[in-house]
Amino acid sequence: MAVSEQRVLPAEFIEAGGKTFLDMLTSAVGKYGSADLSKIFGSQFVAGQDPLQLQAQQLATQGIGAYKPFLQAAQASTGPGAYKQFMSPYQQDVIDTTLAEYDVQAQKGAQGTAASAIAAGAFGGGREGVQRAEYQASSDRNRAGIQANLLQQGFGQANQLAQQNMLNQLNLGSAQQGFMGQDIGGLSTLGAQNQAFRQAQLSAQQQLAQQQLQQPLTAAQAFGSGVTGLIAGYPGQTTQISQPSPNPMMTAIGAGGTLAGIYRAFNQPGVLNKG
Repeated sequence: MAVSEQRVLPAEFIEAGGKTFLDMLTSAVGKYGSADLSKIFGSQFVAGQDPLQLQAQQLATQGIGAYKPFLQAAQASTGPGAYKQFMSPYQQDVIDTTLAEYDVQAQKGAQGTAASAIAAGAFGGGREGVQRAEYQASSDRNRAGIQANLLQQGFGQANQLAQQNMLNQLNLGSAQQGFMGQDIGGLSTLGAQNQAFRQAQLSAQQQLAQQQLQQPLTAAQAFGSGVTGLIAGYPGQTTQISQPSPNPMMTAIGAGGTLAGIYRAFNQPGVLNKG
């Protein structure tokens, strides 16, 4: 005797869509699991340093202590004898010329003193000798003072030049460090911009590769969402299903498989010989 029952099944096109979704999902997962990621994404994920950055580092290394020659030159302009290298080579000529002119004028003065003594009738006397000695002593002091003043002026000018040179050397050293720092900073900035651009390219390539790798899975998920929406919004179809009655023997064996079940099956009316 046949047994019938009613079942609510989805529409055939929905059932077909579900099967398609399962096939797509199975294929996408298989491709994702077996993909060679090294070929898809490559081996470089971080952009290396730009040549300009390397140049900046090299320049910074070479520039360490570049100020030292200027510092040494500045130090050479200090100390007790530092002024000597800045003395005018013509100073002695100036002194000699000045003193020679002074001597000429002093000689004229001495002659004038003698002439005055002659005019006074005191030439050759003791008073005339005293005047001559006083004049010579005064002349010698003036001469020595002129010479000292010229030497002092030369020393002062040389010392001032030495101090100015010290400041110049320090300024040059500082300026060189500043200019070098600007060059290093400019190279570093440009290099960083180039590196960032290449990093953006790598990131975009990896993102595209990721999207391509996940595209089958994404498509399957989108298709599955559509099928799920159809199942939820489309009423199922009621189907009458008929099945043959189960054989008592097979039922017993399938249900228990025990000797007691077999025994009960054989003892049901009509299973073995009837009558």
